[in-house]
Amino acid sequence: QGQLVESGGGLVQAGGSLRLSCAGSGRTFSSYVMGWFRQAPGKEREFVALIDWSGRSTYYSDSVKGRFTISRDNAKNTVDLQMNSLKPEDTAVYYCAARSVGGMAYYPSSYDYWGQGTQVTVSS
Repeated sequence: QGQLVESGGGLVQAGGSLRLSCAGSGRTFSSYVMGWFRQAPGKEREFVALIDWSGRSTYYSDSVKGRFTISRDNAKNTVDLQMNSLKPEDTAVYYCAARSVGGMAYYPSSYDYWGQGTQVTVSS
């Protein structure tokens, strides 16, 4: 069984940056679509960014476009999320996810593997 483990969360001031990393183990995720989602207290889990297996195609939610960058290293079985110009509304638990079958997908239910999440808190 595959596992995903996120790291890199923390507390940062508005305008600052964080880099989240997701490490896969137990199987290779190189052929999987990889996504980042987030969930704020009292809200549903929402799509943030995703990347295809090759790394050549990426998609972002409108709320993070131009500020966040998703990337992957298939040799290391990792996917990262560089977050710049952070805002208080980016505060949430961030989750890494992997989709084994099918193409790009924006809904959490389309993903098969999930990490445990990492907290990102942006202070104003």
